[in-house]
Amino acid sequence: MDSDGTQDARGTHANPVPRPAGPPRPPSTPPRPDRAPGVPPAGTPSPRASSGVAGWLDEERPTARTGIWRFGYRPPKAARTAERLAPVTVVGMLVPLVVALVLWSLWRRGGLPYQFTLLRLFTPGDWWWGGTIASPKSMEGAEARVVYDGVFFAVLVYTMGRLGSWPHAVRHFVGRRPQPARAVAALLGALAALSLVFPGAFGVGWDALPVVDPLFSLIVLISGSYDLFASPLFTNALYAVITLLVVWPFARLGGWLPYVQERLAARRAGPGQVQPAAERPRAQWPELRDAGQYEAAELLTAEVAAGRMNDVDCVRVRRAWTAGLAEFRDIVLRQGGAAWAHPSGARDLPRRTARHDLLTGQVRVGRWVAAERTPVAYHDAGAALGPDVLGTSLLAVGPSGSGKTRTLIEPLTEALALQALTGACAVVAVSSPGNGPLGSDSAFDVIVRIGDPSSVHDLDPYAESDDPDEAAAILAEALVGDLDTVSGQSAATALAQLLGPYRTAHGCFPTLPELRELLEGEPAALAALRAAVAGDEVMRRELEARVRQTGTPGDAGRALADRLALLNRPVFAEFFGGGSNAHRAFSLRAVAHHPLRVRVDLPERGHEEAARLITRLVLAQFHTVVRERREHFACLVLDDATGTVTDGSVRRLQRLRSQNAGVVLALRTIGDVPEALHGPLYGAVGCRMAFAGITTWDGSRFAQTWGTEWVETTEVAKHTVFADQPMTRAIHALRKLVTGKAVTTDAVTVRQVERERWSASRLAHEVPAGHAVLSLTSVRGEHAPPLLVDLRD
Repeated sequence: MDSDGTQDARGTHANPVPRPAGPPRPPSTPPRPDRAPGVPPAGTPSPRASSGVAGWLDEERPTARTGIWRFGYRPPKAARTAERLAPVTVVGMLVPLVVALVLWSLWRRGGLPYQFTLLRLFTPGDWWWGGTIASPKSMEGAEARVVYDGVFFAVLVYTMGRLGSWPHAVRHFVGRRPQPARAVAALLGALAALSLVFPGAFGVGWDALPVVDPLFSLIVLISGSYDLFASPLFTNALYAVITLLVVWPFARLGGWLPYVQERLAARRAGPGQVQPAAERPRAQWPELRDAGQYEAAELLTAEVAAGRMNDVDCVRVRRAWTAGLAEFRDIVLRQGGAAWAHPSGARDLPRRTARHDLLTGQVRVGRWVAAERTPVAYHDAGAALGPDVLGTSLLAVGPSGSGKTRTLIEPLTEALALQALTGACAVVAVSSPGNGPLGSDSAFDVIVRIGDPSSVHDLDPYAESDDPDEAAAILAEALVGDLDTVSGQSAATALAQLLGPYRTAHGCFPTLPELRELLEGEPAALAALRAAVAGDEVMRRELEARVRQTGTPGDAGRALADRLALLNRPVFAEFFGGGSNAHRAFSLRAVAHHPLRVRVDLPERGHEEAARLITRLVLAQFHTVVRERREHFACLVLDDATGTVTDGSVRRLQRLRSQNAGVVLALRTIGDVPEALHGPLYGAVGCRMAFAGITTWDGSRFAQTWGTEWVETTEVAKHTVFADQPMTRAIHALRKLVTGKAVTTDAVTVRQVERERWSASRLAHEVPAGHAVLSLTSVRGEHAPPLLVDLRD
C-alpha cells in the first residue's frame, strides 16, 4: 500500500498490470485541500442522504442462516408480527373475554354452587359473600375479612390470557410502535389498571375488581392475624408493592427504562456533540464520527448524498477504515470517494447482470423454494453465495444446457470481480473452450488468451517460482496428475533433476520445448547442460541420475515428454515462455499479493486435451500460491473442470478453507472424474449443487453425500369390522349392499423413520428445469441442508 492510497499490482519479476497514473476523480472536481470547499465543520447537521446508495447502505441486514440473501430479508417471526391481525386472532381475544365475564358474573352472584366447598374445610371464621373493596388506606385500623374473590379473579385473568391470543394482540398493537408511542400507550394502560386496583385514587367511583384481595388473603392466611393492617408502615409498604406489581408489566412492554436512558444520554451529550453511532444511519458514517473523524465523515456523507459514490466506493473506503490506515483522514479529504481506488483505476464494472450486496459480500443466485422439508427461515427467501461459503469450495454438476454457466458461474465471477474492486478479493476465472469468455474484457485486469497471437499476456508455467522442487511439483501435477501409469512423485523427481541443473547454469527455468528435449534424452541438449554444470558437483550428480534413468522401463520422462508435446504445437509457440517478449509472462503468484481480476481463455476446439492440461496447470499453481499470507480472499472459478480433478488436487482442496481461498468446479457429469476420487471429492468440498437433468448415477453420489434424516411418517391401515350382534351384522350388510364397500376402521400408526434427504430418483426426475438442489457449508462450520433453489427468480 502506497502513501497515495494506490496499490502496485506488479509481481516480483512480471509486470502484468500497468500502474495507473492515479485514481480517477469525478469530472470538474478540483483537488481537495486539508478540508474540501463546501465541507461543513464538525458538529453541523449532515445532509439528508437521498441517493440510491444511501438507501442501500441504510437497509437493514438482519442476521440470517447460511445461504440466505440478507438484503431485504425479514426473519419469519418479524414477518408474522408485521402482518395484520387475522380474524382467528380477534376471535381468540373475544371468546375468552366473554367466557371470563360470564364466569365472573356467576361468581359474584353466587351462581357457582361449589365456590367455597373446599375452602370452607381449611379456613375458620365468619364468611362474607359479597367480597371487599381494596381501596387505598381502607384497611388501616379496621378488621380485615379473608375473601377469595381475588383468588378466583386472578386465576380467571391468567387463564384467559394463556388460552386466548391476548399476548400476540398486545405485541401487535404496542410492540410495533416507535419508542415514544410505546411508552405513552403503556403509561395509559398502567393508569387504567391502577384505577381498577385502587378505586377513588383517580376520581373513579365504581367498585374495584378484587386484584389486591389475593395478596391480602395470603398475608392473613399465613400470619393468622389482622393486626398487621393496623400499622400504617405495613399498609403503605403493601400498597407500594402492589403498585410496583401492577406497573412492572407495563414498564416492560413500553420500554420505559431504555427510553429514559436514551433521553438522558442525549441530554448529557449536549447540542455540540454528535449523536451515538446507533442513532445514525450508515450513510452518515457513524463509526468515523465516534472516532473523531468529523470532517472525513461529513465529506463522505455529502459524497453519498450527491450520488458521487457507488456501492464499490463505500465498501472500499469502509474497508480502508477498518484496516486502520494512519493517513485515512488526509487521503479522504484529498480524494473523497475515489480514495484507495483499484490499481486498474476502475470503480465499477461496465455491466452488471446479477444482484449484488457488497456490504455483506453476497450475490443472489435464486430463491429458496418453500417445501414441506424446507426450514421456515428459507421459505421464499433469496438464495445467495459469498466468500463465507465459497471458502469451503463448491462443486456444481449438471448436463449441458442446464444453466451452470449462465445462472452460477457468470454471477459468481461478476461478484468476485466487484469485490476485487473493493480490495477484498482476487479472482481467477478459466473459461471453457466453446462457451465464450466469462464476462467482458473490461471487467478484468489480466486476460491470458492461450493460443491467440493478439494476447497481451502469457502464462508462466512455473508460477514465478525460485525453487526447482516446487516448480517440478506444479508441472508434474499438470502433466501426469490424471494418469494412473505414472506416479506424481516420480514425475516430480524427474523434472527436478533437470530443472535444478538448468536454473543453476542459466539462472532461469527452461522453456517447454527445451524441457521436452531434455526429458526425451536428446544427446546435444544433455551434453550442453552437462558442460554448463561441470563445476557444481551436486547439480552434476542430479543430472547424471536423470541421464541414467532415461529410456529405462518405468521412466517417467517419456510420459512427461509426451504430455509436453501437446503444448509444443505451432499454435502455442509464442506462449509458456517461448515467445520473443518475455516481459508479458503473467505469474499467478501476483494473485496472492494483489486483488487482481484474471481471466484465462482456453484454446478453442481441436485442443481439448491441451485445454485440460492448462486447466490442471492453473489449478496446481493456484494451490501453490495461496499458501502465502494475505488479507484478501482468493477464488478460482473453473467453468469446465473435466479432467482437472486429480488425487493431489483433492487433497489440497481440503486445506483451502484455512488459507482464505476457495475453488468453484463445474462438471457436466461426475463421470468426468475418476471413480476412485468421487467420494474424496464430495467430502473435500463444503458446497454441492445438483442441477436439473442429472442422471440417477450422478444423483446417487449426491444422495450418499447428503445422507439421511429422521422424519415422522403416518401410516393408515383399513381393517374390516366383524360385528358380533345380529342387528349390527344386518346394518353392516345393508350398508355394504348400498355402498358396495365393506365396513372398515382405520388404524393410524405414527413413527420415526430414517429417509434420504434427496434420493437419486428424486434428483433425476423431480427437479424442475431452471432449478437446482444446493447445500452449503460456511468456513465457520454452519450448514444449510440440501434445498431446492429456483434459479430463475
